[in-house]
Amino acid sequence: MRRRAAQLFLVSICIAASGCAAPSPWVAPFEREALADPLMSFSRNALMDKHRQHVFDVREGGRGATDGGGGGCGCN
Repeated sequence: MRRRAAQLFLVSICIAASGCAAPSPWVAPFEREALADPLMSFSRNALMDKHRQHVFDVREGGRGATDGGGGGCGCN
């Protein structure tokens, strides 16, 4: 009985793992348009978030960790 349960468990793990290795992409090209919709974004105001990140980068001198180069003085 215990051996049968172990075999069943192993088969179920193999079936579950094989679903992750599908040869086709997760999102079809014609479905990507819906994902690029502004309603799918995390923030309501992307421009304000970008400005806030720029101000943080300039004040902290932490440029280069996220993107682009430049100094902490605000010059690019």
